[in-house]
Amino acid sequence: MSFHKTMITALEASRVRQWSKNFLVFAAAIFTKDQSIFLWTNCIKAFASFCFISSFIYIINDIIDLEADRQHPRKRFRPIASGRIKIFDAVALAIVWLILSLTISASVDFSLLATILIYLAIQIAYCFGLKRQPLLDLFCIASGFLLRAIAGVVASQGHWSPWFLLTVGLLALFLAVEKRKAELRTAMDRGVITRKVLLRYSLPLLQRLESLVASTSFMAYALWSAGPALQGAETSWMLLSVPFVLVGIFRYQLLSDPDEAERRLQASPDQTTEKPEEILLNDRGIQVTLIAWLITVITVNLLNRFGLLP
Repeated sequence: MSFHKTMITALEASRVRQWSKNFLVFAAAIFTKDQSIFLWTNCIKAFASFCFISSFIYIINDIIDLEADRQHPRKRFRPIASGRIKIFDAVALAIVWLILSLTISASVDFSLLATILIYLAIQIAYCFGLKRQPLLDLFCIASGFLLRAIAGVVASQGHWSPWFLLTVGLLALFLAVEKRKAELRTAMDRGVITRKVLLRYSLPLLQRLESLVASTSFMAYALWSAGPALQGAETSWMLLSVPFVLVGIFRYQLLSDPDEAERRLQASPDQTTEKPEEILLNDRGIQVTLIAWLITVITVNLLNRFGLLP
């Protein structure tokens, strides 16, 4: 295998496309009053640390799930499951990612290193057992997003409202439920269960959980955007961003609907709610909603900072 193909295979095994999840690290910097190069440099380091530690986890998880992935209609094409990368080489690559992540995070702050280590511990526990425990598996998935947000706060040395952190955690839980729901539908359609935890779930249960976390995450965001009176955003003008959050939740639920999911799956097999990062990278509706939300919150934040809001 040529060097070029080896690098492509290594990056594919590291699931570089899923690094998009780590942009959540920059959220804290957007709302921080005192902007500086130092702040953004630390956030970039935190972003890199999470990219590398997540790649370490992905590789370890793929090694553990090797036999199950080989029976999955899509996962069997992954580099480790398909045999395009040897187990020894995959382990060596994972160790490189681990060392890079810990080294970079330690250069920023001990608190960031601690956040990375907590993430590592939870994900290792998930890989070796918690992913087979119903409900706990959902919280493990969601914790990864929450710790990314916390890492952003640590790196930017900012102060975040507990309502915003609660919103991140609940939205992450929403994505985790949607992921399991899509996996269960795929397993039922194919007649092959590739995750043991799916035997403990049913579509009615996951739909009830989905309704609960979608409602509570929206309410938590609305309370944050209400402003300082509720220990939320710096200005109640942030309520202007609420419709975009609601539209985003509705859009994602549409994409997870069985008929819509089947239609999209025929057009693009990778665009499924089993892979939230693929939805972010490929769905135009989600992208437009996210960009509109970013423009709104950044504009309100800047106007408030310069005292231009009543």
